[in-house]
This record gives sequence, structure tokens and C-alpha cells, in this order.
Amino acid sequence: MITVIGATILLGIIGWIYQRLMKAPPPKTIYGLANGPPLTSPRVKLHDGRHLAYKELGVPKEEAQHKIIVCHGYENCKDMDLPISQEVLEELKVYLLLYDRAGYYESDPNPSRSVKTEAFDIQELADRLELGSKFYVIGCSIGTYPIWACLKYIPHRHFYLPPLFHYLFNNASFTLS
Repeated sequence: MITVIGATILLGIIGWIYQRLMKAPPPKTIYGLANGPPLTSPRVKLHDGRHLAYKELGVPKEEAQHKIIVCHGYENCKDMDLPISQEVLEELKVYLLLYDRAGYYESDPNPSRSVKTEAFDIQELADRLELGSKFYVIGCSIGTYPIWACLKYIPHRHFYLPPLFHYLFNNASFTLS
């Protein structure tokens, strides 16, 4: 019994010393500020004053037959690696718009962020960039929940909403009704 108590006290002291020796995490850096990383992407200013960063791939939007907005996952951003070449995008006349969701990388955070605001961010981004009244929306990983929000809150604005799943889920069948 004394051995258990002694070991517990010893581990407590070691833990306390370890915490005292640990350095505090570095201060959070915000893109575009004096002490933060520089902004490298174009950004769109939304009606509430926030900015969303974006990246365009494929043909110019004026020539595109298919305009697609891509929502990234949890640990990704607009610079995620998509396994599609520029030649294929040009051949199919596809315009891809990848954007940083609110609070990710070069986009400003939204303190009142919700599923609904994600859908309206997509709608406003499409309006500001003049994509037209209809567009495709694709989501990867956790970026699929804004896609379902688009289905609920702006169903009149999109053509089709395919959430992307991991390749191991090839037997899954889903219906949108």
C-alpha cells in the first residue's frame, strides 16, 4: 500500500515538473496581419465584412460548361491536391472553384458559424464571382456537410451535390429524396 502511495506521489511530482518545464504554445498567427503569414490567394469580401479565399482551376468561367465549387475537408484547404489534370479540365470545359471555408487558412473566421451560414457562404461566393444561377457543389470528407446544407437551404441554386466518400466505401448506395 505504501508503495502504491509513494509511486502515485512520485508520478505526481514528475508530472508537475514536466508541466513547469514545458514552453507555452506560440501565439496564434493570423493571415494578413503584421506578425502573420502573407496572403497569397485572391479573396472575396462577403456582406458581413468577412473574406473567403479561393483558387480557380480549369477553363475560364466564361467558357466553362460545368462550374463546380469544391468544399475541402477538416485538415485541407483550397490548395488540396485534386487528382485531375489541367488538360482534362480543359477538355471537359470544367471550371473548378476551391475555397477556404470560414476560419480555415486564409479565410476569416465566422463567430456565428453554423450549417446554414456555410450554405449561404457558398451562395454568396458564387454570386460575387458571377458563376451564374446554377452550379455544381462537391464536398470532400467533412466538407460534405456544407453540401447537405446547400441541399436544404439553397436547393434552387445547384445542379447536383455529390458528396465524395473514401474509395473503400464503394458498395455504399445513397439516394437523395
